[in-house]
Amino acid sequence: MQAATMDPVEEPPSMLWGLDPIFSAFARLYVRDILQMMESTQVPGIYFYNCHPVYKVDVLGTVVYKREREDFFCYGVDDGTGVINCLCWKNDLFKEEGDPTTLGGKHSDGVHGGFNPVAELQKLRQAQQSRCRLEIGELLRVRGPVKTSRQQREIMASTFYRVNDPVMSVQIAWMMEVPQLYRQCYDKALPLQPKATGGISPLGKALNILKDFFKQKCVSRFRPHDVQDLLQPLISSQPAQQEPVAGPSACQQLRQLLKEALQVLQDEGLVYRKVKSQDEVYHVTAHDKDLLIAVKDIIREDSKREKYAEKGCHILHILSAVRQRHSLNLSKAALELVLKSLECNSDIVSTSENHYTAF
Repeated sequence: MQAATMDPVEEPPSMLWGLDPIFSAFARLYVRDILQMMESTQVPGIYFYNCHPVYKVDVLGTVVYKREREDFFCYGVDDGTGVINCLCWKNDLFKEEGDPTTLGGKHSDGVHGGFNPVAELQKLRQAQQSRCRLEIGELLRVRGPVKTSRQQREIMASTFYRVNDPVMSVQIAWMMEVPQLYRQCYDKALPLQPKATGGISPLGKALNILKDFFKQKCVSRFRPHDVQDLLQPLISSQPAQQEPVAGPSACQQLRQLLKEALQVLQDEGLVYRKVKSQDEVYHVTAHDKDLLIAVKDIIREDSKREKYAEKGCHILHILSAVRQRHSLNLSKAALELVLKSLECNSDIVSTSENHYTAF
């Protein structure tokens, strides 16, 4: 496969890469997308998916071929969308092949019936070899930077290990999480990226206007026509251009901009629609007292149950209960904002990353 490079005109400036959280994370991309990513013309070894800079990835897949050399393993990993070559280096413990009986002769004489460091070291080496030497058909997780060698895309593993998944729980969780990452992160353009003409995009300005309005006016709910006029200056202030033969009118542009802004606010959990009907009513998550009370009551009530007494209520359990009691349309992002607000007010406390309980 011929390695492709990014068009210098489309490639974002390298000084902005650090503003993208994906740049510093192990991106959980499909193998198909890793193979098709465009390489940067500014910095070799940096690749772009949907203008997001990527240089290290996290992949889970089945081993479909393998080669072993003195210093490394070479595994072909198939995640269902494609196959990528993974170069997995052996560490020093793995490569040591000395006879365990000669590694610590005088130490083994005085440890009859007690702790034998030589035997324990041998067990550790065997465990390491078992986790790193995979066979075809086994499940492998590998993380590391992406490289292009001999016109072929591959992963230089910094971490790799066999995944024991007899009931496919790890694979199912992975298959549920990765599409969410695509929807929430990878398939969204970076809003901090300025346009070629400089400044923030109209959508970014619209979001700032609406967020300031909700904060200053303490708005708890609204309809689109209530805030549409706030965005009118963004359409009126656009630079004059030659009149096209056919195109959207100013009113249509305004409605489209508002529609896109409301969708972003919903994706971020800042607003939600309690009931989806022709009468479009949006609730501002931070100012919806009924929602805050509903979430707090659910956590307080369920924390008393024996099932949740020790660890607290899981966020998915809370989300399910709130959807049954308050609104079927509440998103997880909106719930996370409510939980953060309640925790800041000391109404609830998090017992772990995804568990909450009431005082």
